[in-house]
Amino acid sequence: MIRAVLFDLDGTLAHTAPDLGHALNRQRVARGLSPLPLEIIRTEASAGARGLLGLGFNIKPGDTDYDAMRAEFLDFYEERLCHDTALFPGVMELLEELDTRGLPWGIVTNKPARFTIPLLQELGLSNRTACIVSGGDTAHSKPYPDPLLKASGAMAIAPAECIYLGDDMRDVQASLAAGMEPIIAKYGYLGSVSAPESWGAKYLIDRPEELLSYL
Repeated sequence: MIRAVLFDLDGTLAHTAPDLGHALNRQRVARGLSPLPLEIIRTEASAGARGLLGLGFNIKPGDTDYDAMRAEFLDFYEERLCHDTALFPGVMELLEELDTRGLPWGIVTNKPARFTIPLLQELGLSNRTACIVSGGDTAHSKPYPDPLLKASGAMAIAPAECIYLGDDMRDVQASLAAGMEPIIAKYGYLGSVSAPESWGAKYLIDRPEELLSYL
């Protein structure tokens, strides 16, 4: 029996790629580079600063300029956190149906609380969630199970009684490691590593409201 639903944030509940992309393109333009189109940025948006800086500048953690570029990117993103960001179509209706059924739901994201909390306030969700676990709230982030286990503990619901909906391979890996049922949001960003059908989840959905058929 499923007693709770947990959601990833970027690419699952909210379409955050436009504002993340704005921060990246602001950096590119400042360095004489042309902006990248949203459809290219979208595939790396779930990977946060690491993925987007790799896309925009071919740099990675440990490279000489990475830490400074990451700090600049995050500052730019914070300045325009919820300008073009919005919930995906069907998400609000799904959350309202979960509320109607009395099923608690929460958010587990690798996004730092510095951004997660104000963004959820802007989206009108912060006072409705049963729990919010952000990047940095546990010793290890997804794909480790720690954030999902923290969320299930906060709700006092066993991991096996939770569904986790996400749009990235690390979401599936974390779910399976935590003993939760992963479901893949195929409408999300999905990354560019491999086909989502190969990630190990039994269920994939094309629209948020399809989640209801698994409850």
